[in-house]
Amino acid sequence: MSLRKSLTAFGRATLNRSLVIATRHHRVQALHPTKTNTEDESVDSREYVSYSNKTSIDFEQTKEAYKSKDTLELLRSLVVFKLCSYDILVDKNKEIMDLSRKLLGQKMFEQFMKMTFYGQFVAGEDHQSIRPVVQKNQAYGVGAVLDYSVEEDLSQEEAERKEMESCMSTSEKESPGADHREKFTAHQKFGDRREGVTSTRTYFYADEAKCDQHMETFLKCIKASGGSSEDGFSAIKMTALGRPQFLLQFSEVLVKWRRFFSFLAAKQGKDSVEVLEQKLDLEQLQTCLASLGAQGNIQSCFSEGRLHSSGMVDMLGWNRLIDERTKISDLLVVPNLQTGELEPLLSMFTEEEERQMKRMLQRLDVLAKHAVENGVRLMVDAEQTYFQPAISRLTVEMKRIFNKDKAVVFNTYQCYLKEAFDNVSMDVELSRREGWCFGAKLVRGAYMYQERSRAVEIGYEDPINLDYESTNRMYHRCLDYVLEEIQQNKRANVMVASHNIDTVKHTLRRMNEMGLPPTDKKVYFGQLLGMCDQISFPLAQAGFPVYKYVPYGPVNEVIPYLSRRAQENRGIMKGVQMERELLWKELMRRLTSGEVFYTPAV
Repeated sequence: MSLRKSLTAFGRATLNRSLVIATRHHRVQALHPTKTNTEDESVDSREYVSYSNKTSIDFEQTKEAYKSKDTLELLRSLVVFKLCSYDILVDKNKEIMDLSRKLLGQKMFEQFMKMTFYGQFVAGEDHQSIRPVVQKNQAYGVGAVLDYSVEEDLSQEEAERKEMESCMSTSEKESPGADHREKFTAHQKFGDRREGVTSTRTYFYADEAKCDQHMETFLKCIKASGGSSEDGFSAIKMTALGRPQFLLQFSEVLVKWRRFFSFLAAKQGKDSVEVLEQKLDLEQLQTCLASLGAQGNIQSCFSEGRLHSSGMVDMLGWNRLIDERTKISDLLVVPNLQTGELEPLLSMFTEEEERQMKRMLQRLDVLAKHAVENGVRLMVDAEQTYFQPAISRLTVEMKRIFNKDKAVVFNTYQCYLKEAFDNVSMDVELSRREGWCFGAKLVRGAYMYQERSRAVEIGYEDPINLDYESTNRMYHRCLDYVLEEIQQNKRANVMVASHNIDTVKHTLRRMNEMGLPPTDKKVYFGQLLGMCDQISFPLAQAGFPVYKYVPYGPVNEVIPYLSRRAQENRGIMKGVQMERELLWKELMRRLTSGEVFYTPAV
């Protein structure tokens, strides 16, 4: 049974396509030059973009930006953002909340949180209580990406213990060090994946029953999204759906297969060209593998459908070799650079580990089918780089199945990664070749501090771009590439998930230059609930598809989420400062114009 068969084993025919790892392709040279962030910042913040003689956007028109908020909501935003600017309050926020709970009592504490931080950033406790917020936003043109933001309240020691147990195979436990894999091995120091992370919740594996509970939670979230928001999204995380050991191991396999192809391309003198332009001559490939000691006729492995139109092997055809394995554990083989032979990644694989892998794929299949049935799109969140290759690969498998007619499944691309453009362009190229709809959410990233410290500690290359300016350029480069694909092929879709006003303006300018109207609904904008209303609502009122990332859950169980919101607000003080100034401006306008008791129409 192939990976795709495992993913669709319960009720869907297998697609005869392959696992593919691709990188940037030849069309990169056709991209328009990407403006740097410095160039963007030189634009007056009052700039508006005109798409016709009738449509323009001014991001400092506070009356329109905050027309969905009453005056008390404006005051709450000002208070919360101000509190988030004090380092001592942010650094000690958990201790302060614990003390407040003791002093006020549970009921008063929850009421206080709903009046302040919880009310600012969280929509409600369950799918019923979030409806007023979702429906009010929708009345002003803003949709929802529902996200059940509950986390277990684990100590650091408990989190580390769970992570180490769930990321190690039976083979590794019985023979420590025998299958040492550096980056793709669990490390005690980084066992608590919550450390150094903003903007995302974290799941730790307990057992298969807990994964089933997470799936049921996601199913309820999908149903709630379908019932409360038109064309809504629902967010999921793959580490919630199975043992992360599989994601680690499969990620290593994918990376090593790609590296081996690059090694063979270098042997043929093609290491200096773009990866998808690297095409291997079969005869030379046979000779090279034979010199490494590999046996058998490599040419027999490549049928006509696996060869590039030139009759040679490119990265796409190469990676199809691992799609013929009969068991999921058989996928976990890697090429030996010295011998050219395939070798098991692990020395032993148990039947229970095989079943755990299958169940993860089955849960993904159930969620995607449920999303289709409820008219909801599924947003797969990005995670750490040692999990991400497998997450992206499995997301592509779901896209092949469920994105035939429209984009249902969206992958998340973290643009602070050095390889972000390769990851985006490879999937765009793959969607074009295979004829399915590309769906992407572009973010800057949530794991920078953790990723950098882990790379230094363990000794592998830092996967993060050098600085914030480099990340901005990478974001705009990836965005331009997808926008050009939308212009040429209307089957691509992208969500610009950013609070950066320069990135939003860049998107609007590029859409204008390319003649991409907002009514096509191929380019979406996304911001977090409780933040950047001065971006979200003017865009929505101008006809652009805009979505708020809407977290929900019981007060006590979303405290970790609220803690990160406080940290993030401090971390992007430039943007928050501008938001505070606009909030004050609107408050003063209402006071001077006699609208202090203004109430939204909805």
